[in-house]
Amino acid sequence: MHRSDPRPLPEAPEQETTSVQHRRPSRPAPTRLDTASAELLRTPPQNLEAEQAVLGTLMSSTGAFVRYFAETLETGITAEEYYRPAHATIHRAICALHRAGEPIDPLTVGAELTRRGELARVGGSAYLHACVQAVPTVGNGPHYAEIVRAKAYRRAAIESAQRILQYAYSEEGDEGDVRGLVEQELTAIVAGTPGLAAAPPAVDELYLGYVAELEEIQNGRQVGLTYGLADLDTITSGMRPGNVTVIAAQSGVGKSTLALNAAVAAAKDGARVMFSSLEMSSTELMHKIVAAEGLIPLHHLTRQGGLSPDGWKEVERLGRELFRTLPLRVYRPDGAALRDIESAARACLRGGGLDVLVVDYLQLVETEQGRNITREQAVAAVSRGLKNLSVALDCHVIALSQLNDDGLVRESRAIKNDASVVIKVERPDMDEPESARAGEVDIVIEKNRFGPCATLTAAAQLHYSRFVDMSQT
Repeated sequence: MHRSDPRPLPEAPEQETTSVQHRRPSRPAPTRLDTASAELLRTPPQNLEAEQAVLGTLMSSTGAFVRYFAETLETGITAEEYYRPAHATIHRAICALHRAGEPIDPLTVGAELTRRGELARVGGSAYLHACVQAVPTVGNGPHYAEIVRAKAYRRAAIESAQRILQYAYSEEGDEGDVRGLVEQELTAIVAGTPGLAAAPPAVDELYLGYVAELEEIQNGRQVGLTYGLADLDTITSGMRPGNVTVIAAQSGVGKSTLALNAAVAAAKDGARVMFSSLEMSSTELMHKIVAAEGLIPLHHLTRQGGLSPDGWKEVERLGRELFRTLPLRVYRPDGAALRDIESAARACLRGGGLDVLVVDYLQLVETEQGRNITREQAVAAVSRGLKNLSVALDCHVIALSQLNDDGLVRESRAIKNDASVVIKVERPDMDEPESARAGEVDIVIEKNRFGPCATLTAAAQLHYSRFVDMSQT
């Protein structure tokens, strides 16, 4: 039986009958090239909903949500990665406004597209508002962008495969030409993998920079940022970007005080610091800084009428001479999620940079984990997240941790694995008020990737909310 409509090429061999009277003699059997071409004519991978969500996020990230704009663009998404040309056009207009420092919302993007004569072509102002309304959650903008990039990468892989197939079937060139094209296409597609880093540098590329840094170290230059205690800086070489210091102590010993002292000391040296406290309010932290820097007894600041006229003058002086220029930010998250701390840290990075991040304290931080995980697994996820963040943001992280009653770091295995330096803070006079070492604190360095482990002694002036070197007493 003869049918006037042709059947799809890939299915033709299966549908052909072996009976001679049913065979169409004028139709040749499909070739492998025909089959491959038909296979490649399928709709390319794409996700238009994700594309709309990315554009909607970029046009919605104002005010409190402005950080999501930068985080979405930080994925590396470009206009060329959108499947729908209209979406690429909108993306280019958004980026042009961003480069010009203009506000970005559906109205300003519409005006920019009108100026370019492209508004009608993308669907008009109504389509821009539709993209905004299509965003399920603005905070997921980076995730939507990764979906779009992944689809674009698949399309690029298909296009490379098409070029290889077409050239191989064409019989042009020789074996070397085919191999050259295959290598060229595969190299290009692998190099374009989203998130794929370039090859790491060889040691000969690192050598000259290493020698220059080595010379500065040998000449006495401080390698890392200061902890605020000279002996601790000497043993550890200070705080270095991409590393984590864990400060552990039992409740009430002063681990928050030591960390806050280090944060202020580093900031006074010019480091950009964010102190994220899940335990103390911003007012409590300010009390501690004022007490330590102004040598005002802490209890004078926290009780009614406790501050003398001279004390008020000192508070005013600190405002003029210290706080006005100190690059220290205090972050008190509404919840306790790691993602909130990460977002605030990235916002600091965009807003001028970030050298030190302090998290007080580790066991209070929450991650998005399944219900069936153990407490140790949850804390391990937080510890690993902070370590990854220190590397990603090229900053030093100080993570505070509670000690058990037996003196061990809670969930210690994962925390110690991720840390470069582990410090335990112990006060000999905690249980013995009449101790001959009253007012002293032991800083026990249990792990140190940059030097020896040791026990240092400092003076605990907790009425001023500070620790100082014994030489300063």
